[in-house]
Amino acid sequence: MKNSLNSMNSSCTRSVRRLPLAFAAAAGSVLLLAGPAAAHVSVQPGEAEQGGYSTIAFKVPNERDNAATVKLEITLPGDHPLASVMPQPVPGWDVKMTESKLDKPVEMHGKKIDKAVTKVTWTGGKIEPGTFQQFPLSVGQLPEDADQLVFKALQTYDNDEVVRWIEEPVEGGEEPESPAPVLKLTAPAEGGSGHGHSADGADAAADADAANGAESGSADSAATETAAAGNSDTTARVLGVLGILVGLGGVAFGVLAGRRRSV
Repeated sequence: MKNSLNSMNSSCTRSVRRLPLAFAAAAGSVLLLAGPAAAHVSVQPGEAEQGGYSTIAFKVPNERDNAATVKLEITLPGDHPLASVMPQPVPGWDVKMTESKLDKPVEMHGKKIDKAVTKVTWTGGKIEPGTFQQFPLSVGQLPEDADQLVFKALQTYDNDEVVRWIEEPVEGGEEPESPAPVLKLTAPAEGGSGHGHSADGADAAADADAANGAESGSADSAATETAAAGNSDTTARVLGVLGILVGLGGVAFGVLAGRRRSV
């Protein structure tokens, strides 16, 4: 009977010890399966202010283990054309801007614009397996009558595979298998400039003047502190010399007084 109980206890102990390993293996499998599904072309940051300008970046991860991404095409929204689109250079990559005539001209800074960038294409570089690359753009003026902008993306690998990130997410619905990058648009903050992450010429000049003023103030403050330090140092030296003279006078007086008593 004892042998049977010991055998059962030993078996239970081994089973309990194996439970954490089983749970860990299961969790690892879930992460491995969820990882590739969660990696897709996205726009960073995910939000910008309506009516302003913003610097955004398209984050492109490589989802393949045996191929490198060699091309990215971003199609800008046609229902809300962006009159100003400027790419930031990405080392190792060439960028091409495609302009198209607008069905309806848009007004920007008092000027009517009948052409706008409708596609941006990056080529010439490589995104190796296990890495990602960001492709920045300065865009504006963002629409005031929309709550989001959808950018359709095509990701091409060096084995000629093309992944089409073009499915528009539906609010409250499940995420599509190949979702398009979406930029959420929010109302400008109260008292804000309405320029999002970038500023126009006036704001930039004001910022520069403020910076120069701060630097000038810092320089004046530093000069004042230096002068104060110099005055303090001079005062300390004068007091030190006076202290030495007083001390010497005391010694001399003591010597003379001693001689008089001796006489």
